[in-house]
Amino acid sequence: MTESPAPRRVQTDSSWEESIGFARAVAVGDRVLVAGTMPLSGGVLQGEGDPYEQTLAAFGNALDALERFGLGPGSVVRTRMYITHARDVDAVGRAHKELFDAIRPVATLVVVSGFVDSRVLVEVEVEAFQGEPA
Repeated sequence: MTESPAPRRVQTDSSWEESIGFARAVAVGDRVLVAGTMPLSGGVLQGEGDPYEQTLAAFGNALDALERFGLGPGSVVRTRMYITHARDVDAVGRAHKELFDAIRPVATLVVVSGFVDSRVLVEVEVEAFQGEPA
C-alpha cells in the first residue's frame, strides 16, 4: 500500500489565521481547498461599501492562494459566496461571472447574518482540482 502525500498548507499575512489556527489553503489528494476569504489586503478592507469590488478582492485573495500551488482560475471547480444582504446578489453575481464565466464551477450563494468585521459584505471560498483531467 502506498502512502498518500501529506497535506500541503499555505499561510498568508491574515491575522485571523494565526489567532484562530487555520491555513488559508490546504492541498490534499487532487483537491486544493481555500478557506473563507475576505476582501482584505494587508489588513485593510478593499472596496468598503461596494459588494462588487469586495467580491473581486476576496476572489483575488483566494486565487492568490491557489497560485502558491501552481493553479489558476481554470482549476476552480467550486465557489461559495457568503453575503450579508440579499440586495447585493446582482453585484456579487456580476463579479463572479466576470471571473468564472468561461470556467463554470459549481457555485453556492448564501445570505448570512454578518461577519466578524461588520464592514465586510462578502466572504468567498474556492475549491480547485489539481489532477489530470478525466
